[in-house]
Amino acid sequence: MKIHVIGLGINEQAQLPKEAQDVLEKLTENDKLVGSERQLSMVKTYGTKAQTHVLPKLNDLKHHMDEWASLGVERVAILASGDPLYYGIGAWVHRSFADQEVRFYPNVSSIQAACHRLGISLQNAQVFSIHGRPLASIRTQLHPSKTLLLLTDKTNNPQAIAKECVEMGLGLSELFVCERLGYDHERVTRYTANSLAHVEDIFDPLNVVIVNTSAQPGRLPSTPGFKDGLFMTDKGDGQGMITKREVRLAVLSYLGVEAKEVVWDIGAGCGGVSVELAYWNPESEVYAIEHHETRLSCLEANREHFGVVKNLHVVHGRAPEAFANLPAPKRVFIGGSDGEMAELLDDVWQRLPLGGVLLVNAVTDATMMETMAFLAKRDAAQDAYDESSTIQVYRSERLAGKRIRRPHLPVSLWRFEKCLPGEHL
Repeated sequence: MKIHVIGLGINEQAQLPKEAQDVLEKLTENDKLVGSERQLSMVKTYGTKAQTHVLPKLNDLKHHMDEWASLGVERVAILASGDPLYYGIGAWVHRSFADQEVRFYPNVSSIQAACHRLGISLQNAQVFSIHGRPLASIRTQLHPSKTLLLLTDKTNNPQAIAKECVEMGLGLSELFVCERLGYDHERVTRYTANSLAHVEDIFDPLNVVIVNTSAQPGRLPSTPGFKDGLFMTDKGDGQGMITKREVRLAVLSYLGVEAKEVVWDIGAGCGGVSVELAYWNPESEVYAIEHHETRLSCLEANREHFGVVKNLHVVHGRAPEAFANLPAPKRVFIGGSDGEMAELLDDVWQRLPLGGVLLVNAVTDATMMETMAFLAKRDAAQDAYDESSTIQVYRSERLAGKRIRRPHLPVSLWRFEKCLPGEHL
C-alpha cells in the first residue's frame, strides 16, 4: 500500500504543488483520503474520487490503515496542516509505516509564515511546541535575549505564555500573536509580556506566538551549575538533601550524557543532579529514584519549577526494587544508597551495556569501602575503565564580623565505564 502525506500549507483553500495535485486526481473509488473536516474541505476544489475519512485518533488510524492494507487498498492520502514533517503528522506516519512505501509532499508551515510576516530569519530563532504538552516545559527556553517561535493550543494560549515570561522575570519581553495566518481576517498583534498577561480577549485557536525575550536577567540560569538556593529542599532552599553546586558540576561532566540516553539518578534526594541532567539534556530521559516522602515532594516541586516536566520522571520507591519497570540505563548516578551500596553496585553493573557509565558519590567511610571493594572486582574482571577524584569545597562565610572559609565534607566521585572483559589491561 502506498501512503501519500500531503502538506496543505496555511491558506484557507489549499495551494498544492503539481505533484500533490496529481496524487489527489489519480485516487480512485477504492482509495482512501484521510483528514480533519477542515482539511478535507480545503481540497474540495481539486476533486477526488477517493473515499473520505475524518481523521481519528492516531492509534485508531493505525488500526484502520492496517485493515485497509489487508483488504487490498492500494493508496491512502493523508492530509496534514502546514508542512507534514515540521511538528506535523508526518513523523508519526514515518515511524508507524516504515515498511510501507511512504511519500511526503511539503508545504509552508505556520511557523514559516509567521517568520515572513515579521521578517525573522528562521535559523536565528528557536522553535518550541507546547501543543498538548505541559506549559511549564517552556521554562527551559525562557532565557534573556532569545527569539522563540511557539506552537500553542487552547490551554497553552498567548496569555498563559505571557504569564510564564513574567513569572521567569522576563516581563518586558516582546510577544507577537499571529492569528489565522493565510486566512481572511489574519491578524498580527504586538504586546509586552506584562500587558498580554492581563488581556481578556480570546484569540483565534489558529495562532502562533513569537517571543523576543528581554535582556533582563531571568530567574533560571543559562549555564550549568544552578545555585543551591534555587532548589527547594527538605531543610530550606538550598540547605537540604541535594548534591551541592561544585560537586554537581563534576557529576555532569563525569556522566557525559548524550542525546536520547536513559539516565538513572539513584537516591535523588531533592533533585539537584536529576534536575540539571534533565535541563541540559532535553532529548534524554532521566529517572529520579527516591523513597523519602518529604524529599519526593521537593523533587516534584523542583521538577515543575525548572520546567523539566517532559523528560524528568520521578520514581517513588527504594532501589533496587524500584528498577523493575524502568527502561535500561546507559548512565547511572548513585547519590545515596541507604546502606545498600554493595548490592546496588552489582545490580546496576549487570544492567549497564558496554560503554555504559556508573558514577558513585561517596562521603562516608562505609560507602568508600564498598566502592573500593567494587573497584577490586572490576580490576579482577578487567571490564571497566575507572577514574576517581575527591572534591573538598570551602565556602566563604562571616563569623564575628570576619570572613572565614568553612569546609564542607569531602566528596569522592568514582566513575566506571563498562568494557569487554580483558579489554582494559
